[in-house]
Amino acid sequence: MLSSSGTLLGEDSSVMARMQRKFWKTKQVLIKATGKKEDEYVVASDADLDAKLEFFRSAQSTCTELLKMIEKYQHRITRLSQEENEFGLFLHFQAEHDRSKAGNMMDATSKALCSSAKQRMALCTPLHRMHQEVETFRRRAIADTLLTVSRMEKSRTEYRGALLWMKDVSQELDPDTYKQLENFRKVQAQVRGTKSQFERLKNDVCQKVDMLGASRCNMLSHSLCTYQVCPCRFSALFR
Repeated sequence: MLSSSGTLLGEDSSVMARMQRKFWKTKQVLIKATGKKEDEYVVASDADLDAKLEFFRSAQSTCTELLKMIEKYQHRITRLSQEENEFGLFLHFQAEHDRSKAGNMMDATSKALCSSAKQRMALCTPLHRMHQEVETFRRRAIADTLLTVSRMEKSRTEYRGALLWMKDVSQELDPDTYKQLENFRKVQAQVRGTKSQFERLKNDVCQKVDMLGASRCNMLSHSLCTYQVCPCRFSALFR
């Protein structure tokens, strides 16, 4: 019976501890959601992490915007090339029925327009390749980093919730009361555990964001170097 009673008390204590952890975690979530001021020292300790997160969000949003711009650019190049080619074919048709000097000028212009349309359409190939590389970067590198960031944010919430819990317990702590002291030690252990997990994920995020920045530079440098060859060839036609 004593063993059974002790087990029940242990289970009650465990359930109570879980409920308290959830309470303080929820309180931390509400503090963040409502924009209430947090402990300035705790916030300052994450300044380097928050700077990395700001860079990551910028890379994430600019990557999406770049994909949209490439799609618009491809669409407009295609439309312009089609119109230019059709106009060139129209002038060629008219020139076949006009043997005058004007007909010769229309024929020369039609050839220039059709050639220009063909060269402009050539821009779509490196643009398509760039779009594929940026999309792959978004689906793999960005998505993988985002997953780690999400895990880190969850861990940070648990850690800061544990800090709130310890602050609350310490304010009512009486060192001469064994039960209160034992409770404080348990909360302190919870803080150490959540901090250890948070610090590990924090380092993972910082490393991944640094790698993300470097890989983005390499990806854009390679894509733009390949792309710029075509515009240079195209502009050379009009020199």
